[in-house]
Amino acid sequence: MPSPEFADSLVSRALGLGADQAEAYVRSSRSLSVEVKDQACDSLRSSRSFGYGLRVIRDGCLGFAYSTDPGDAEPVIRNAVDSARNNDRDSYLGLPESGDYPDVEVHDPAVAQIREEDALALAMEIEKAAQGTDRRITKVRKAAATFSESEHLIVNSRSVRASYTSTACSAQITAIAEEQGEAQVGSDYSGSRFLRDVSFGEVGRQAAGHALRLLGSRRISAQKTTVILDRSVSVDFLGILASGLSAEAVQKGRSLLSGRLGQKVMHGGITVLDNGLLPGGLGSSPFDAEGVGVRKKVLIEQGVLQGYLHNTYTAAKGSGVSTGNAVRGGFSSMPTVGITNLYIEPYQGPGRATPADLYSLAGSGLHIYDAMGVHTANPVTGDFSVGVTGIWFENGLAKYPVKEAVLSGNILDLFGKAEALGSDLRFYGNIGAPSLIITDLDISA
Repeated sequence: MPSPEFADSLVSRALGLGADQAEAYVRSSRSLSVEVKDQACDSLRSSRSFGYGLRVIRDGCLGFAYSTDPGDAEPVIRNAVDSARNNDRDSYLGLPESGDYPDVEVHDPAVAQIREEDALALAMEIEKAAQGTDRRITKVRKAAATFSESEHLIVNSRSVRASYTSTACSAQITAIAEEQGEAQVGSDYSGSRFLRDVSFGEVGRQAAGHALRLLGSRRISAQKTTVILDRSVSVDFLGILASGLSAEAVQKGRSLLSGRLGQKVMHGGITVLDNGLLPGGLGSSPFDAEGVGVRKKVLIEQGVLQGYLHNTYTAAKGSGVSTGNAVRGGFSSMPTVGITNLYIEPYQGPGRATPADLYSLAGSGLHIYDAMGVHTANPVTGDFSVGVTGIWFENGLAKYPVKEAVLSGNILDLFGKAEALGSDLRFYGNIGAPSLIITDLDISA
């Protein structure tokens, strides 16, 4: 990765060509991905990437250019400055000033220095654990482990000069269980910035368990009933809601939470946070994608919407301050608004609230383990209709697995009917949630 002096030179030379403000964003990464089949290496990919983007503001207009070659610095600078001439003036444009950056644990030498043979062994552990769970596990797909290290550097003309190095690792697998001509599929995933936080064998066992518990599934009749959303399904729905928490979406009229600040938008037992300071969190970092320090934000407190997520631009447009939520798809894109680590706060009372406890509390209903097509939910209206599978339970006890059911409704209504939360918070990527009891939902066959 080029030195900070390289980024300094991009900024200073852009200013020399007429830019009023300039920002250089530089990123390099190394990754190793292993996939196994039948306890042998099916694929092993090692890659490196590097690139940089230059963002400039000239006479209130925005310009941008990028490259993967440090030798292209001069044309990148000229293109960025020249492109500003072709854009409209925008009085809200501006770059952030330097600030304080928290100390966040985002780097693990064990991930950065992992050897190929050790990575392969961990991927094999995922597959072996799944296959060893039960003889009815007949196939596995995508038993994979990934490991990466990334370096991030931001320099701008308003005294931002910051960098950090992060790591990430993950495990995933899909398992297939078969019995008497029936086949069921189960998947699991785990990821963290720290190797110690990912149990590769447990991912295999969880995927196998998901598939096994659905064997013997039957259909149920259409009805209104109580459901328990498995934490992975809670995460799916929270992921749709995440876009509505973006000030960018609100300002463009594309958020189901527009105009709802200070209003109750969920059940009073639900609190939603965005926290870029979680040790090991895949969304954690000391600063965001334009150099603003990250922090912990309570977005929905006891059901009431407290605020939106901002980058520098949306904050200026909304007469506020950035919440440290600028994100980029990479060096070739400019900042937008996104989450760090978004999650529903789990049950905080005495003892624990396990899924078994939720069964007893709910009495009867459907425990949904998988919802297919949540991504098709309308992010503006919140309406959804998705296929679900799970376990029917009565009097607090599991009775039989359920297939080919359809859950319909509205995301805000769904979270508004949450009666209880589990203590089993788990993150899938950078979104986390516990299991939830939701009452009075429409299930159709």
